[in-house]
Amino acid sequence: MSGVAQEPVMMEEDTIKFSWQVAVMAKARDYYQLTKFTLSFMVVFSCVIAYLLVPGVEVDIWKVLLLFIGGLCITGAANAVNQIIERDSDRKMARTRKRPLPDGRMEVREAAIFLSILLVAGLLIMGFCFNGLSAFLSFLSFVLYGFVYTPWKKWNSLAVFAGAFPGALPPLIGWVAAAGVIAGPLSYGGWILFAIQFLWQFPHFWAIGWVAYDDYRKAGFKLLPSENGKNGYSAMQAVTYTAMLIPVGWFPYYFNISGIISAVIIMALGLYFLYRAVNLYRFCDVKHARKLMFSSYIYLTVMQLALLADKIH
Repeated sequence: MSGVAQEPVMMEEDTIKFSWQVAVMAKARDYYQLTKFTLSFMVVFSCVIAYLLVPGVEVDIWKVLLLFIGGLCITGAANAVNQIIERDSDRKMARTRKRPLPDGRMEVREAAIFLSILLVAGLLIMGFCFNGLSAFLSFLSFVLYGFVYTPWKKWNSLAVFAGAFPGALPPLIGWVAAAGVIAGPLSYGGWILFAIQFLWQFPHFWAIGWVAYDDYRKAGFKLLPSENGKNGYSAMQAVTYTAMLIPVGWFPYYFNISGIISAVIIMALGLYFLYRAVNLYRFCDVKHARKLMFSSYIYLTVMQLALLADKIH
């Protein structure tokens, strides 16, 4: 009889344990969405690649891991600020209305506490494990993204220009984390990587703005360079900035950061990227904007890996 009596108790304990596990997983998923982890990972990836490209720097798994953690903390904090400010706008868009803040699963206070912890942890890692200059640039990137680019998106399309600065800072931060300087010959590589990522962002974000134009318009965001949105002028701007990437892509070779093999690869990537941008101008439709968007991911990822594989030691 005692065994029979214990069965309901054990089932209740199992149910409580399962419910607790579900609640923890749900909360972890909310924090994952709040920090836009996938986007943050891509951003930090460019930071780590730049760190490893600095002359004399070898792969140190602990240093790389610390840079990843510090970068993820700061980038995640910036994305959390973005979602706090845009929580009302996110409710109006199909792709964002299920985020934790607009969906009501998380309060602003909780998000603010969480991002503050991330920001402090990230800055401490950058400052003590690398150098103060990289920590300062990281904080600058956080401020520019969270408090300049984010509100500017509702004012006019120059928000993309404003956002290109914090978006291009991660490779410079990674370079400075290893080199410890932001001026002089040793800093050239960091500024070259900054320039490439700065120009890359225009066709990248305009392609996204084209694909999600209707959703963005509902939220009041102005991201395409033309007031009329999806037209030949917006597409031509994407072509212009993509074309500018081609000569800048030679700078790593010219300044002895990487070899001729990576230079040729980057040239081919640039021409492919330009081909996609020209097609958007020719057809001015979502299909070709989406192809331009995907090609932008290909360009940035392969370009960075090619530079690292062909690094001049």
